[in-house]
Amino acid sequence: MFQKTTIISTLLALAVALPNPDTNATPKDGESLIVTTPLGQIQGSVIQSRLGKHIYSFRGIRYALAPVQELRFQPPVPVAKYEGIYNATQDAPLCPQPTKDPVSEDCLFLNVYTTKLPKGSDKNVKRPVIVHIHAGGFYSVGSASYWAGPQYFMDQDIVLVTFNYRLGTLGFLSTGEKDAPGNNGLKDQVQVLKWVKQNIESFGGDPNSVTILGYSAGAMSVVLHMVSPLSAGLFHKAVAMSGSPTSQWILGHEQLEIAKKQARILKCPDDTSANIIKCLKTKPANDLGQSLPQFAEFGTDPVLIWTPVMERDFGQPRFLTAHPITLIQNGEFHKVPFITGVTTDEFAYKAFNIVNNETLIKELNEKWEEKAPIAFLYERKTDQSKLVSKTLKKVYLEDKPVDKTSISALGQLYADSTVGFGVNRAVKLISEKNNASTYYYKFSFQGRYSHFYAPDSNGTKPYGVVHHDDLIYLFYISRLFPYFKDNSLKEVEMVNKLTSLYANFAKYGNPIPTPNDRLDNVKWEPYNTKTQKYLDIGNKLTLQEKLYEKRYSEWEKLYPLEKYAKIK
Repeated sequence: MFQKTTIISTLLALAVALPNPDTNATPKDGESLIVTTPLGQIQGSVIQSRLGKHIYSFRGIRYALAPVQELRFQPPVPVAKYEGIYNATQDAPLCPQPTKDPVSEDCLFLNVYTTKLPKGSDKNVKRPVIVHIHAGGFYSVGSASYWAGPQYFMDQDIVLVTFNYRLGTLGFLSTGEKDAPGNNGLKDQVQVLKWVKQNIESFGGDPNSVTILGYSAGAMSVVLHMVSPLSAGLFHKAVAMSGSPTSQWILGHEQLEIAKKQARILKCPDDTSANIIKCLKTKPANDLGQSLPQFAEFGTDPVLIWTPVMERDFGQPRFLTAHPITLIQNGEFHKVPFITGVTTDEFAYKAFNIVNNETLIKELNEKWEEKAPIAFLYERKTDQSKLVSKTLKKVYLEDKPVDKTSISALGQLYADSTVGFGVNRAVKLISEKNNASTYYYKFSFQGRYSHFYAPDSNGTKPYGVVHHDDLIYLFYISRLFPYFKDNSLKEVEMVNKLTSLYANFAKYGNPIPTPNDRLDNVKWEPYNTKTQKYLDIGNKLTLQEKLYEKRYSEWEKLYPLEKYAKIK
């Protein structure tokens, strides 16, 4: 999702350092900001970390050819070489989506941030690498520096990579036929990991110590990389924050109905896969990106529209060959140290969208069996669907109609259906088959800022700890939040804790290798299905057990693991 950069043949003059963390700074000791990689020379700039370190920033590096014209709806084609000196000093545009920010179909770019380049006495530096896979439901957001600023993470001794991958129909069109088997957005991610393996040493990174860290749709992606044959050998540790593909939502061999709907929205024929693709290839990329709101069916739901698919075999390299639950149960996944977890309230805020809208309340109450599957992401119009709808209403709402007093109960249902159950199932399944440590957490720290505020607080009081709130302390999200500079702020303490946990994990495969004062002297024990220990990341770090056990057990009854053994 980054802006297309230009190739230049001469080094541009660098700006003088300013207090603003986003401002270019003069490199210390006259260090050159041209890095030589196997693909060619790349020019970067310097920004400041929160604690004043020089961050060598390389933004908008092309990792694949522009996926336009005949390459639209095709797997990514890797870059062969950078000609001249490649200018990597600014963000690239986002991939097409509804936004006022710059977008372009030519969006396959990545960013590299490091505080130590391999030269002089540091020529052999090899630091652990964290590759961040951004959130956004497979249809929005990106990794521009205003969404994923490195200023907090880079006070740890790591190399950070952020990147864009194709979204929506452009990244996930799947008709189940040879011309659109699916998963191109995930294959973009694989290409990033290949680029990292080939080039990251030039930035002081260790290609043999790569941690993939994803959030929401990015977390789903992380778990899918763990079961994908295409990702073998490309990463060594994994973090899946607030997302997993091991949930109740349907993961099939195609999304033909979504493809047909996209065709109709853009006035294309929807009779055959070939005709859909032929016509959609002629449409402006922005028309595809801007059509997202027309996929909503009930308020802003469903939150998940385009999904990964189990690719049918047409002779192509397949990203996903079977259902991830089946693969994990069979032990067919890359066994690496793994962290996963949730925030306290996740998507609970979506309950406000319902109870503050009389039309939606009326629809949900009168058509529960029809609308609940849309909101809570399960199959529709089947006997199983009716059973699930009936059970969820009883368990969460005590069979009462939805009204303004339903905020908490409806919020828990949103939280568990969109994130919680799938993550809990993932940690159980992976821990049972993994020969490396698996860690589980709940992020419960409530600072002064959030992605959702109580509607009656005029934007001053966070409503719980919702989806994405932990990202506030890993990345400087300048588009939404202030820069945490003052060391007296409680937010700064959480920045220090959270970046330490994940940097430790990237270095050692253990987020707390030795209990210490900075991390509240807690020992984070690996998860197992007997003790079910998890780390509560609140004002203090504490070890707890059996997270939301009663709530999640209801989902386990509705979606027993045996049913996945039959999915091929």
